[in-house]
Amino acid sequence: MLSRRTLLRATALLPVAAPMFVPGAASAGVPDLAPLPTLNRALFAPHEQRFAPYLATLSPMVNDMDDSGFFAGGWWRTPAASFNARVQEHVFTLAWFYANARRWNPYAGDASLLAALDAALGHYLSLQHSDGSFPEYNRNEHGLAPTGFGTGYLAKTLRILRAAGALPARQAQLTAALRTAMTWLLNPANRSVWQEPLRYANQTASGLAGAAHALQLDPDPTLATSLTEAFARIAATGVSPVGFFHEEGGHDMNYNFEVMLPELADAYHLRPDRNLVDMARAFTGFLSYNLLREPDGAGYMVNVAPSTRTSARWYDEVRPDPDRTALNWTFTRQVPLLSAFLTAREDLAEARAAWAASTEPVTPLAKQDTSPRILTHGLYDERFPSRRQRDAAIADLPYLRSYDFVELRRDRGQDFLYVRKPGLYLGGYFGSRASRSRTGLTFLWHPEAGTIICGLNDNNFACWSTVFPGQAPDSNGPLPATYFHGAPGGREWTGGPAPAAFGIRYGNANVTTDVLVTRRTVRRTVTANAAATEQIPLVLHPTDVLTFTDGTQAAFGGSTTATADGLDLRRGRTTIRFRWGTPLQTTLAAGTVRYFRDGARRFHALRIPHQGTFDLTVIMG
Repeated sequence: MLSRRTLLRATALLPVAAPMFVPGAASAGVPDLAPLPTLNRALFAPHEQRFAPYLATLSPMVNDMDDSGFFAGGWWRTPAASFNARVQEHVFTLAWFYANARRWNPYAGDASLLAALDAALGHYLSLQHSDGSFPEYNRNEHGLAPTGFGTGYLAKTLRILRAAGALPARQAQLTAALRTAMTWLLNPANRSVWQEPLRYANQTASGLAGAAHALQLDPDPTLATSLTEAFARIAATGVSPVGFFHEEGGHDMNYNFEVMLPELADAYHLRPDRNLVDMARAFTGFLSYNLLREPDGAGYMVNVAPSTRTSARWYDEVRPDPDRTALNWTFTRQVPLLSAFLTAREDLAEARAAWAASTEPVTPLAKQDTSPRILTHGLYDERFPSRRQRDAAIADLPYLRSYDFVELRRDRGQDFLYVRKPGLYLGGYFGSRASRSRTGLTFLWHPEAGTIICGLNDNNFACWSTVFPGQAPDSNGPLPATYFHGAPGGREWTGGPAPAAFGIRYGNANVTTDVLVTRRTVRRTVTANAAATEQIPLVLHPTDVLTFTDGTQAAFGGSTTATADGLDLRRGRTTIRFRWGTPLQTTLAAGTVRYFRDGARRFHALRIPHQGTFDLTVIMG
């Protein structure tokens, strides 16, 4: 017996003069979308290559929909439940492929695709509450994220439908839905959207970008005034004095750099408000201390230990499509330093030429890895920095422009510390701990060798810590710190020029750690109330030469144990020496975390058990 969808698909193939559905009416079912025929890479314009994997995914995605219009296949966002409005954000994807004729797009004008879009919009709009909000995690939720992001995708879908003259009844419904959503989002008394400080700034920013799109389609003086006021409000409540955007009580690199900043850029394209530029400038300043440039040109390691929500660990030197940070070029004219963290236009052109010339098949995306935001970045012209502009910005990064500073930034009991000396750059995150972050020392970088130590967040096995039995690191909790001119315990440093030697003392009831930073050394002295293990998260290259002081050669990618009082790490012309004075049984073991697109760099943990006192000196070259 033929299924309902099979019958509908057969009907759609008959030579009829009109679509088989009534636009805007309750869907009678979602017909299957024909499989993609051959995909010719050479037909894609360079800036539209990002659409290719989505084109390959379109048929499987549509064919997973149920007859109500719910994207049932779990292609985007969790939970993949019919009440989750975020799952429906691919209405934009369907609308774009339906309305945009390209030589490579066989689905332009496809009746089955339009039927699927009609049904998907019907289900999407049925989820909206009367106050304008949408749910995500349960049907009765009035959620910021589904309403904020949804406003943008629905407004962009409405723009496409109007330009194509498609689904007029849905257009009317979308217009009304957007107005009520904006009214909810822009209300300063709505504590789901507006807190001081904001809890999830990226979600609020998405709502403002969506409102900018909706108001361009349907101007409204009252809502436009509310949006202008909202831009000023998010600049006051969404940005920490440290420079990051608020996420779950602290900073998160992924949400700040890959979501929030592009949402601000999206809004700026339509509403060039000065507050948005000021926010971009503040965050770029923070970014410039926390992305660690690898001297070999691989890209940037991320100081990820302070991140509260996600684990963005690196950014490649060249990031071809899809690149979630792509739209950040919007602010490079007003904030030239931001160019340091984007792909140079010449490099992007080369990567795109290589993509077009490749004979590899373009395969469907993996479920959940299908963000429609990637496609919306293609709605604008591009203005990536040139190599010359990018190189000038890189040269202006604080730790490359100067080799002697102490930068301490504070907010809500959290200290973000950056210490530069001629032979090193050291980072730390002290005070109260936010969410999944890890406190204590977080990274150590060398001007020629690059990143040597980099702690991870949300991971007790890969943070720079004193670890007690049960794998309980001191960094998985608050670690208040005091700073000194010279050795800890001397004259306290409260700001100003960098001392020749800089001291840090931090700890909790179980352990105190003293750190002394000089021109080329970091000395770390641990005093604990019980036996513990010194844990150092190294970032190693496959060509590194690793030798314990007893002569044992350590293997990259494996596990090596030695009884020694130190380890030498030779990378190119540089040797980094770890010395702890007393021979102790020590293990260097590889973990699963790899870095950069090639995966060559790899996390290794250096673990040194001790009886409660430990004195480590790291000599940088």
